[in-house]
Amino acid sequence: MISIRLPEEMEARINNLAKSTQRSKTFFIKEALNNYLEDMEDYYEALKRDNDPEQNLISLEELKKALG
Repeated sequence: MISIRLPEEMEARINNLAKSTQRSKTFFIKEALNNYLEDMEDYYEALKRDNDPEQNLISLEELKKALG
């Protein structure tokens, strides 16, 4: 379990959203965190691949030719 302190404005926004949608605050916090983590994982994977000296890149034209 993790405990966090949110700025008052952010907490108010989550409260309002939860009330207006009849979903829990936890639902929205989990959704937001999950989306952020997916984005960050993708970002760091892209950085890792971009810095890989063994990468084998082809041009768009080569890809189109290979796919027919």
